[in-house]
Amino acid sequence: MTHSSISKDLTPKASTLQHSADGLIRTNTPIVLTIAGSDSGGGAGIQADIKAMSATGSFACSVITAITSQNTQGVSAIFPIPLEHVASQLDAVFTDLNIVAVKVGMLADSQIIKVVADKIKQYQPKHLVIDPVMVATSGDLLLENAAITTLKQELIPLADIITPNLPEGAALTGKPVPESEAEMQDMIEDLRALGAKAILLKGGHLEKDENSNDLLILPTTSAVISAKRFPTKNTHGTGCTLSSAIASFLAQGNTLPEAVDLGKQYISRAIAHADELQVGQGHGPVNHFFAGHGNVR
Repeated sequence: MTHSSISKDLTPKASTLQHSADGLIRTNTPIVLTIAGSDSGGGAGIQADIKAMSATGSFACSVITAITSQNTQGVSAIFPIPLEHVASQLDAVFTDLNIVAVKVGMLADSQIIKVVADKIKQYQPKHLVIDPVMVATSGDLLLENAAITTLKQELIPLADIITPNLPEGAALTGKPVPESEAEMQDMIEDLRALGAKAILLKGGHLEKDENSNDLLILPTTSAVISAKRFPTKNTHGTGCTLSSAIASFLAQGNTLPEAVDLGKQYISRAIAHADELQVGQGHGPVNHFFAGHGNVR
């Protein structure tokens, strides 16, 4: 049997790659980093983030903060990644890749939050989206209570936008979980005080309403974003997916209001097509690739 080798020219093309003063290579495809936990079931966390970023046209890279034993029915175990390995992952991607936007999800504990905050301050990415992940769709706790204070003090003030749902908003502010849009409005000033430039308070938990209404609070204006509510139990990873899509659209040069609007359109369609997947026996994932899946050209 004769073996032959295939030689490929791996030299970057000048038309698509540019070297900058900081030594990083600028590419036509925006690079987005997700810093979050791994979901072994593939519906949320790092796995959902990478799918959402890829489906919306960005290149995704990742830093894993925790490994969860998880499926559509719940979380059975959480293993936080040792601090030195979280730090080394961050250094590895930031010193080589031109990361335009960062999405932060599950951080597990106070020490990991501090490491991530220090690296964000060191490398100063252009955009920072924080999804303050605290509770899984199944109801399992994903962030220690003691770490909430650290998150509020160390990381949230660095964010361009935070995307809490109603239970997360309650945990961040100490207020009861809102049961109406008026109570959501009452929570806004307390969320503003945390220091993020913008807030997207998601109203999906108000299930008595026909539509799902989110409050977008920007430095000089605010808006209610209304989306059709779909009758499905397959909503695992919706928060991860939305925040990742927003980060992806920011990396592509959209303004924050545009990125939120595009992100909301994307997650609405992913939920609308979720029942096509039929994954797992519990709360299944959304359909990240509703526009086409598995096609290789």
